[in-house]
Amino acid sequence: MSNNNVLLDVQDLKMYFPITQGIILQRRIGDIKAVDGISFSIKRGETLGLVGESGCGKSTTGRAILQLYRPTAGHVLFHGEDLTRLKGEALRRKRRQMQMIFQDPYASLNPRMTVGNIIGEPLEVHNIGSSRVARRERVQELLRVVGLNPYFVNRYPHEFSGGQRQRIGVARALAVNPEFIVCDEPISALDVSIQAQMINLLEDLQAEFNLTYLFIAHDLSVVRHISDRVAVMYLGKLAELADRDTLYNDPLHPYTQALLSAVPIPDPVIEEKRQRIILQGDVPSPASPPQGCNFCTRCPRVMDICHEVDPEFKDLGGGHWVACYLY
Repeated sequence: MSNNNVLLDVQDLKMYFPITQGIILQRRIGDIKAVDGISFSIKRGETLGLVGESGCGKSTTGRAILQLYRPTAGHVLFHGEDLTRLKGEALRRKRRQMQMIFQDPYASLNPRMTVGNIIGEPLEVHNIGSSRVARRERVQELLRVVGLNPYFVNRYPHEFSGGQRQRIGVARALAVNPEFIVCDEPISALDVSIQAQMINLLEDLQAEFNLTYLFIAHDLSVVRHISDRVAVMYLGKLAELADRDTLYNDPLHPYTQALLSAVPIPDPVIEEKRQRIILQGDVPSPASPPQGCNFCTRCPRVMDICHEVDPEFKDLGGGHWVACYLY
């Protein structure tokens, strides 16, 4: 991958949250290792899907990339500039190029602000637009772009359905003309019928504005539809990363194989012959992950070395990365 084409480069990113004890004199007694040393890059105009079960660190990764959480360690290079070293005004200027679409369209919009003020707030923060009239026209144009009536500017969030609210969230993210958007499970709170509309909208916007996405989701079939490459995360670490067709047709990591075996296939003949992989046990706590490979306590193909040393996340060729001693 040529460096000229890489928009975002994440290097050994770690995000630990301290566990403290005591009310007045708080002692640090450990860490929750939400993200534990992950590395990947995203090319311009690409969509990288990030999948994994709840609590594996997907959303924390997205927030740490945008510096909503300050990472414990590692580097996030955006246009070659390390975001972890930026502060104050320099970081705020960079934030114009990066935005986020949040998971919950009910919680992410201020109920006391009108839609016009919600979408217009980024324009004011970054001083975009020559006047209030120009900003209002920009807000109406954004509503049009996401498929809403531009005359809704004076309405409040409670007057909209869940799908419409998420469109307002998309319009807010687009307001400052970003290059990179973290889509943090943008469809998981929506009805299935609305999910398809939202996916189509995101794809249309990507083509129109040359956007780059980090698309975080649970639904593996949706991720396959929208993503160019897919990364699989387990307990704070990346298990596998590959081109979407390679990953879905030839998954290498035992965790990826188990995940994909759970996706139903709309063909009763194939579905009947298919072998489900049922993982034993529960996901370990990120406060005390197992020694060696994070997946060793549940892996059906575990070996002695898996309990001792963490496998290296390496490229097996053709951009297919995997962290497993089987390869």
